[in-house]
Amino acid sequence: MAKISVFGIGYVGVVAAACLARDGHSVIAVDVDPGKIKSINAGLSPIVENGLDELIADAVKQGRLEATSDVQYAVDNTDASFVAVGTPSAPDGSVGLVYVTDVCKNIGKALKNKDTWHSVVIRSTIVPGSCETACIPTLEEESGKKAGVDFGMGYYPEFLRESTAIEDYYDPGLIVFGAMDKPTADILTELNKDLPCDINVVDLRTAEMVKYCSNTWRAVKVTYANEIGNIAKACGLDGQKVMEILTSDNKAIVSKYFMRPGFAFGGSCLPKDVRALRHLAREKGIKAHLLEATLEANEAQIQRAEDMVTKSGAKKVGFVGVAFKPGTDDLRESPLATLAGRLIEKGIEVSIYDPYVAEAYATETPGAGRGNDVIPNLPERITTDLNAMLNDTGAVVVGNLYSETVEALTKSAKSRPIVDLTRLNKELVSDGTYEGICW
Repeated sequence: MAKISVFGIGYVGVVAAACLARDGHSVIAVDVDPGKIKSINAGLSPIVENGLDELIADAVKQGRLEATSDVQYAVDNTDASFVAVGTPSAPDGSVGLVYVTDVCKNIGKALKNKDTWHSVVIRSTIVPGSCETACIPTLEEESGKKAGVDFGMGYYPEFLRESTAIEDYYDPGLIVFGAMDKPTADILTELNKDLPCDINVVDLRTAEMVKYCSNTWRAVKVTYANEIGNIAKACGLDGQKVMEILTSDNKAIVSKYFMRPGFAFGGSCLPKDVRALRHLAREKGIKAHLLEATLEANEAQIQRAEDMVTKSGAKKVGFVGVAFKPGTDDLRESPLATLAGRLIEKGIEVSIYDPYVAEAYATETPGAGRGNDVIPNLPERITTDLNAMLNDTGAVVVGNLYSETVEALTKSAKSRPIVDLTRLNKELVSDGTYEGICW
């Protein structure tokens, strides 16, 4: 079994750490946030994710998972370090590497004091060439050692979806990693050998590019489906029905998941990754027409929803869902949060029903409200009483679909404006007080 240190107890890092520990590996999670460290060591999850609480509790109980802020301790007591910190967009839209290079500096300093072989594996999403131009130079400068010769170097992207991360970890659609040296390739192969998926071992840049292709392709598919949905609705057609028929062709259409007309894409990956790849194309003198259009179209879909809500004339609006997708409390670049913030700026009173965000605040999860920079006083706007919210609002925005809300919302659609961005059920089409964004 391997000994792995995971730097960054965020979404990717904590899921990876818990799953590695579940598989019998010894894991040390590293972060600068004392709250996250305390949560892990107490056997608690620092984020809301299905099934994660049980994994962490069991791993800590079995002595296979611990958390610390001590970088030297983590490097000294493991064979490989996984870097899983955030890469938020820089002001110009390029990928933000400051957190990655900061961690590489700290790992490099620790490597300087370690005599035995150690592999550094980047899991953060970074554009092609970043390992070679940013991570490796930083590690070499701080350690005084050479990558691929004195220490191992790899890039191992993740393809986890929030709310289904654990299932995705054990049933991945894609495994790819790049490695400069055999020891790093061997350890990554060993970690993945029992998973039901082909293992693609490539160079660092190819692995970096595959990750961006995956995320930007998802973003493009969402935009394409929305555009078709908008056109279909303008023609008096049901956009979702059109796309359901199209995606029934499993031979030509790779995946149905993103080919569903609805609201804008958001979250911690797709928006920033499209921006980053667009920026890279500009640097290379390549005109990336579709990437430019994808971001413009995604923004237009948010504006479309805003116009629909404004048209209702409601002064009080209730939101069902504010996280970027159902099943998570993550608000990073959530288009629903953006929409709510814009309505609040217009003087509209906004209340929010979102069981996962509510749970994060109620349990005082360290990551509660993470990513929110657009909704003022968010905790005060959260309610767990759906019926009370429906009775107190003039219009309702259905952003995320939760099964327990369908009956009440369907009934409310007969008496008050409902702006449906996800689709309560397939029987409802725009009519009277009910309006679907693409149907």
